[in-house]
Formats: sequence, C-alpha cells, structure tokens
Amino acid sequence: MQKIPVSWAAAGARRMDRQGLLTPAPTAEASPADIAGRMLGAHAQVASAAELSIALRLDGATRTDVRDALAGGHAPTGGHDAAGGQHSAGGQGPGPRPRQGTLVKTFGPRGTIHLLPAQDLPWWTGALSALPARPTTFSPEARMTAAQTDEVLAAIGDALTGAELTVDELTEAIVARTGSWAADPVMPAFQTLWPRWRQVTHTAAHRGVLAFGRDRGRKVTYTNPGCTPASPTRSLHELVNRYLRAYGPATAEDFAAWLAAPKGWAAALFASLAEKDRIEEVAFVSGRAWLAAGDTAFPDEPPRGLRLLPYFDAYVIACRPRELLFPGAAATRALAGGQAGNHPVLLIDGTVAGVWHQRRTGRRIALTVEPLGRLNAPHRRALDEQVERTAAVLEATADLTLGKLTVGPHA
Repeated sequence: MQKIPVSWAAAGARRMDRQGLLTPAPTAEASPADIAGRMLGAHAQVASAAELSIALRLDGATRTDVRDALAGGHAPTGGHDAAGGQHSAGGQGPGPRPRQGTLVKTFGPRGTIHLLPAQDLPWWTGALSALPARPTTFSPEARMTAAQTDEVLAAIGDALTGAELTVDELTEAIVARTGSWAADPVMPAFQTLWPRWRQVTHTAAHRGVLAFGRDRGRKVTYTNPGCTPASPTRSLHELVNRYLRAYGPATAEDFAAWLAAPKGWAAALFASLAEKDRIEEVAFVSGRAWLAAGDTAFPDEPPRGLRLLPYFDAYVIACRPRELLFPGAAATRALAGGQAGNHPVLLIDGTVAGVWHQRRTGRRIALTVEPLGRLNAPHRRALDEQVERTAAVLEATADLTLGKLTVGPHA
C-alpha cells in the first residue's frame, strides 16, 4: 500500500493549529487545562514560562487564569495558615480541606516539572509508571531496596493526604512512618546531600501519591493529588495516540526522545500498535513516521504567523525533525548542545527564526529580540503585536529592543 505523503509545511501547519498557535482558542470554548492537554503538558520548571505557554494559546487569557486553574487545587493544611495558626505536619490538624484544581503541577515527561490537566492525571500516571526504569546512578550504600521503596511510597501517600508539606516536614513525616534510615543524607544533589527517600520523589509522582502544592513563601510544598494510575497498557496507548495527534507525523525514536525513554522500548511499543492498526505509517521527511490511525487530514495552506515562545515551550521540544525546526543559524543560536528550550524563541511560519529574552522590573518588561534574518514590514507589525500580547499575559508593560542578546541559555 502506498503511504500518504506529508510535507514539513503541512505538518507544521497542523501542529500549530491544534495547539492554538495559528489562532488562539476562544476562552468560551477552551480552558487553561484544555490547552495544557492539547500540548501534552506545559513545562513548568520556570513558572512564568508555563503560564505564558498556556495563556498565549488562549485568546485574551493572562497568567492569572493559569494560576487560578492551578491554585484552585489545594489549600494549605500543614505548616501555618493565613491567620498564623499552626497545623500538624502529618495533615491531622485543623484547616481547609484540599480543593481540586483543573491543573496539577507534577513531574511529567522526561521527569521534569509540568502542568497537566487534573482529569488526565490517571492515564498520565499510568503511562509514566509503566516506563522502563532508568539505570541507577546512586552508590550501593545510598540505594533503596524494593521493600524500602514501597514503604516510603506508602508513607508519602499517607503523610500528604489532606496536607501540603514542605520537604523538611515531609521528611519528618516519612521518618515517623518508616524509620531514621529514610532521612540518611546519602543522595548527592547541588553540592549537598539529600535524605535517602528523595531518590523516589519522581516515582511517587508517577504512582499518583505526590504532586506540588501551593508555595509557602519561598518554599515549595507537596500534596497527595489522590490519583489512582490507570491501566499501564491502556495508558501507554492513550499517550501515543495523543502524542501523534499533537506532534505527528513522528517516529518511535522521536517519541522516545520526547519521553526520555529507551529507543528499543519505544520501537517495540510502536510495532505493537501498528499490528493492532492503532497507528498508520506515512511518508514524511524524517523517513518512516507514524500518525494515529485515521488521523490523516492536514491543512492545505502552510503555517503562517509570528510567535514569541518561552523557555521549553512544548512546540519546540516535541516537534521534529530538529534540523527543519531549527534551520541554519537557528541550530547554532537557539539550541544548547542540541537541546531545545534553553532559549525562548522567535517562531516565524512554523520554524525558529530568532531568540529573545525578557527582564522584568516591577510591572515593566524589557524585552529584547534577536532575529536571525531581516524582518519585513508585516513581520515587524506582527512582532509588535506579540510583544503587546506577551506583556498582557504577564500583566505588565513591555519595551521592545531589537538586537543581539548578551545573555546565555536559560538566563
């Protein structure tokens, strides 16, 4: 059977359209959680970047809309409440009951912090908990046995139920439920040693018993989102289906890179789905690529438009092949050791055409854009509009400068 041919331009137009990068979605038809779902999560290591990633895809939205979707989640019950009263670290003291938000901040693909839709958390945790375990880098003295891991995960789930605890409070609660060995300072991290239990933080998130709560001043907190992971097999199938609908055509190797999973495992997963006719092969510039079965419609027009995308935006992380997304000088200027996302990028007609940086002082943002080529008059007008939109999302006023950036990646 002859494979359907898909061009790079057609793929770019569909990817941008489905993510609201061609035309932002109306707020009457979509929410921040809907947008995060279409993106397969918003990278949230830098909170303002996640807020901008989601809000720029939603017509008229601001960072407050994203924060409200997240902050609707859990009211503090551990530590101190707004009136200064103290609650117990184990979550047994008085205080408001947790509230369910439409977004959850947790460890998502690649083990990095993401904003995910709360309603998708069961299949996300089902899929992430089914990924092959990575080889441990910890010394034999630091490692935890399978029994210790299960004991700590149970302690985490219990301690965080109905509570929001800082890492120190959580450590105390885990030790009270397991033993002092869980707090042994044996895990190297940032020129110090963390408690032994923290090596399973990501595992706890993927098992559905840990997510981020609301910050308490400068300290992060954790809470139990109350999630039961769905069937691993069905969850993995759901993840591949949604990934291909958002970023296809894509190869098994593309999927593995996006998920930070072994290539051989991803190839076997795709082969099994192909045998079940869940995915179908197409002719793409990257060679043997795949789409979700039956999802073969593509726009006739190439991608158009100019966008300012923040750090680690889902579009630049997931879209491949990279040599077409970052053509020519863009690969040198916008990639850091081959890794995308360390620089916010200027996107023109679906490809990276520059980098940018912002520096905020109060309610003013000094925004510098470094185009990698000449901007024509329509591009210049579109850039002015994007600067205004970025400022509106971040609830500030922006001053634009065109010129060479002097800051490094992830500055």
